Parts: sequence; structure tokens; C-alpha cells
Amino acid sequence: MYAEERQQRILDEARRDGRVEVGSLADALGVAAETIRRDLSVLERRGTLRRVHGGAIPVERLEIEPTYATRVGRLGDVKRRIAARALEELPHEGTVLLDSGSTTQAIAELLPPDLDLTVVTNSVSAAATLATHPGVSLYVLGGRVRGRTGATVGVWLTDALASIGVDVAFIGTNGLSPKRGLTTPDQAEASAKVAMVRCARRVVCVTDATKFGDDHLHRFAALDDIDLVITDDSLDPEAATALSAAGTEVVRA
Repeated sequence: MYAEERQQRILDEARRDGRVEVGSLADALGVAAETIRRDLSVLERRGTLRRVHGGAIPVERLEIEPTYATRVGRLGDVKRRIAARALEELPHEGTVLLDSGSTTQAIAELLPPDLDLTVVTNSVSAAATLATHPGVSLYVLGGRVRGRTGATVGVWLTDALASIGVDVAFIGTNGLSPKRGLTTPDQAEASAKVAMVRCARRVVCVTDATKFGDDHLHRFAALDDIDLVITDDSLDPEAATALSAAGTEVVRA
């Protein structure tokens, strides 16, 4: 197979699966891992792939923000495992902030009925889930609702968050890397997340491992702003070590 044919196959697989990994490509194509790394570098220079830890992702994945409905349909079992582990971080009779997102929605759905908890959220779907929960005192943050994510954003939200303090904030993210920390494609959502991080005494990021290595346009937190990252066990130990070295504790559920 010529280099051009190999690179086209790598690109096709990345677009089909959302990402490619060096080791599996080397095995499948019968070449050295270093050959695959050179191919990924070529494709990155062409602007078709973005190199990430252990592989690459197609640039389309960075440029297009998936809808909430799309994200809910992905990795459901993984997100429920992450959410179940996150329940261990709930304060006793305290105050929790739930960011918008499919993994934080899983937390809302798993909250046990025998709670005495105050929940603040900017998620339309989480608010609907918790509105009749017997153990939850619910506060919904106002603002403009983004149809793509079902999140409220804007100055109404950031002003409200500036005047409160919560025990624990559960934050989602579109990207997570040792170099850039936590990132998201949308400026308004980034501003909302900055305010959430600032108002919390403890910040827990809940995210599946596919977000590792993704860097988006807007950075909303450094890793040392985050007390704990709860992810899934597909995150390799080297990646978890790199995140820990950058300033946060990592748990793989």
C-alpha cells in the first residue's frame, strides 16, 4: 500500500468512527507505529485531522458542536457509570450545581429519592427531571436557552452565579487536555462554565474518555481549577497520569 492510500484509509476511518488510534492502525495496516504517526502528521498539515494523545480526530468533530439529542444517544451506559460514581461526591444536606449536558443529565436521573438537597441548574432537561423530585429544592438559572444544548446562558445566568456559593458543581466539557484544560466550542457556554467554577467550593468534571485530547476554541478552566475528574475506564493510565500531573485528581469509573 502506498503512503497516499494508507493516509486516505486513515482519514476514512477517522471520519467513520470519530477518531483513530496509533496502535490499532499500526496493527490493521501492518506497519510500525512511527509510520502511522508520520501519516497523522501529514494529514494534520493538510488540515484534515487533528493529532491528539495516542491518535487523531477529524477536524469536523472540532468545528461542529453536537446537539444535546445526539450526545444523549452516545455512550449511555458509560455516562450512567460516571454519574453513579459522581453520586458519591454529593454533600449531605448541601447545595449542588448541575451544568447542562448528557452526563450531568444522567446524574439528575440517578439522584435517589431520599435526599435533602438543593440543586441549582442551567439545564432545561435536568430541571424538568428534578421538578417533582421529592428530596430536591430546585433553582433554575435564567437566561437565553441555546436550542443546540438546552442550556441557559448569558448575563442573567452569570449575574446570578456571581451572588451564590454552592458546595459542589458538576461540570461537563467538550474537550479535556493536559495543555489547555477544559474547553468548549461556544463562547456563551464557556462564560457560563467559568461562572460555575468560580461559585463552587468543590468542582467535579464529569466526562467520558472520548473528550480527552480534544481542544476547542474557548477555554473555561485550567486543570488545577478542577478538584476531581470522573471519567470512564477506557481512558488509558498514561492519560490519567498526565491529567493528574497537570493539577487534578482523576477517577476512572
